[in-house]
Amino acid sequence: MNSSLYPRNSFSEQEIKDLSAAMKVGILGTVNPQGLPHLTLITTLMASSPQVVVWGQFMEGSSKKHVLTNPKTGFMVMGLDKNFWRGFADYSHSETSGKDYAYYNNTPLFRYNAYFGVHRVHYMDLIAHTGKHPLPMQRIIPAAVMTMVAKTLSAKPQKTPVLNPWTQAFFNKIDNLKFLGYVNAEGYPVIIPLIQAQALDREHLIYSLGAFGDELAQIPPYTPVAVFGMALSMEDVLVRGTYQGIKRVAGIRCGLVQLDWVYNSMPPTPRQIYPEVVIEAVSEF
Repeated sequence: MNSSLYPRNSFSEQEIKDLSAAMKVGILGTVNPQGLPHLTLITTLMASSPQVVVWGQFMEGSSKKHVLTNPKTGFMVMGLDKNFWRGFADYSHSETSGKDYAYYNNTPLFRYNAYFGVHRVHYMDLIAHTGKHPLPMQRIIPAAVMTMVAKTLSAKPQKTPVLNPWTQAFFNKIDNLKFLGYVNAEGYPVIIPLIQAQALDREHLIYSLGAFGDELAQIPPYTPVAVFGMALSMEDVLVRGTYQGIKRVAGIRCGLVQLDWVYNSMPPTPRQIYPEVVIEAVSEF
């Protein structure tokens, strides 16, 4: 674990208060049974105490299964003020009652939700976190511009259509949030903001190293990575592929990801989009 990036092993009282905000972006990184990174939007992520991270479950999904077989997780929480925390935690257990369960179900979002409330609270033991940092928009905006320039000047031969037109356009929206995840040498998912990323074509994502470049440059070539894209309208999509390393396009240092998997993580039916899964009719009851 990089102690210079993740120097803290507990949350302060002010941080616990800040992380309990109802309106925020929470990303949980898990590792699937094949050892690949998986990123999930979980807005209920918060600190329950100085060394405990919790999140409330109100629907089913892959991440809830992953933590049962591999407890190593990564997390990121970003508030509306664009301050964010990143860290690592070990999954420990879940509960269907108690102080945190009552807290979640008494918040306005879940108390007055006619469809569902939080039915299970998951607990994780904090390993380390970054502390609060502002999102460096002064670097992200130029990085997004450099990505657009590199994309324009790159060759675009016909590729495997991993991304459908909607997903390709979604990743090309500059104001959408994107986050990259990969599994580090210790087996924990690392989450890095990647807002500058865009779809180079229907099989690749490209991004300049103008923002979070030092961290992105540490990813070994041919590492499996996941990239989660989301809009503040709560539309989101998860893609996965292989990091191809750093390339130079018109003098701009860029990272390239070759995609091979697309997952719709939005309710009511989270499911794999690419490669397409054949849906078979039920013929026997």
